[in-house]
Amino acid sequence: MLRNAIRVPSGRIAAVLLGIVFFLAIFGPVLAPDAPNTTVGAQLQGPSGAHLLGTDYVGRDVLSRMLAGSTLSVLGALMVVVIAFVVGAIPGLLSVYLGRAFEWVSLRVVDTMIALPFLVFAVAMTALLGNGVVQSMFAVGILLSPVFFRVARSSALSVARSQYVEAATLSGASTAWVMRKHFLAKVLPPISIALSTTMATGLVVIASLTFLGIGVQPPTATWGGILAADLQYIAIQPLAPLVPVVVILAAVLGCNLFADAVRDVSGEAGRQLLNARAAKKAGRVTRVPRARIGLRKGGELG
Repeated sequence: MLRNAIRVPSGRIAAVLLGIVFFLAIFGPVLAPDAPNTTVGAQLQGPSGAHLLGTDYVGRDVLSRMLAGSTLSVLGALMVVVIAFVVGAIPGLLSVYLGRAFEWVSLRVVDTMIALPFLVFAVAMTALLGNGVVQSMFAVGILLSPVFFRVARSSALSVARSQYVEAATLSGASTAWVMRKHFLAKVLPPISIALSTTMATGLVVIASLTFLGIGVQPPTATWGGILAADLQYIAIQPLAPLVPVVVILAAVLGCNLFADAVRDVSGEAGRQLLNARAAKKAGRVTRVPRARIGLRKGGELG
């Protein structure tokens, strides 16, 4: 599925953007020219040879803080995705098979979670559990889990009603065997799309929470925290918030483009699209010869 997604243009663009984002998340702290929390120059300096993105209101190098904050920003989004997947997708799949009681309870819990205000619940959870990174990521993951529940449940319902699944069940196959053999191929593409969109949502929500000072406390560097600090001095450095905004938008765009690519190559329509692209690339597109119609002598068509 990943190989097919890269074959479409949106998948290739997403691979480049996400590759850059994960490269920064892994090697960003190593590539930082200065310590992210150390004053290295005058306050609010513009871009220069010594500081390519200038300095912030304390005199810290902005480029170093952006590189160092990449790890925590991306890791937090991945943590949100994992929590949302475990809490949402697994119960969504099991709700199709574990009977009416489990189905009713899980649906009522999901309906309640959908009705909760997003940021209000996140703020309440961090106030209850403590203002930390893990606590805020846990709250955001819980709130995003209904997305996985509904996607996994709808996909599982469509597969559970198919004839080959009924035949396997009647032949005595276990639930684990049926889910492993028949469900993964059908359920994995929608869940992959949900993973990408949830990753994008997690990046935005984490940036919003750190912008509000929730979860990550100063002077720890994150993309949202750098954006919040730059906005306080936008009258002095109008272009300073542009860098964290562009980085966040690029990461979100990469996730959304990857979700679009997986959607395009999934199913029968996706296979037809890939076959048409492969045939066109190989020059095997057949051309239908035009019919040559003329008039013979005597007015007969020939």
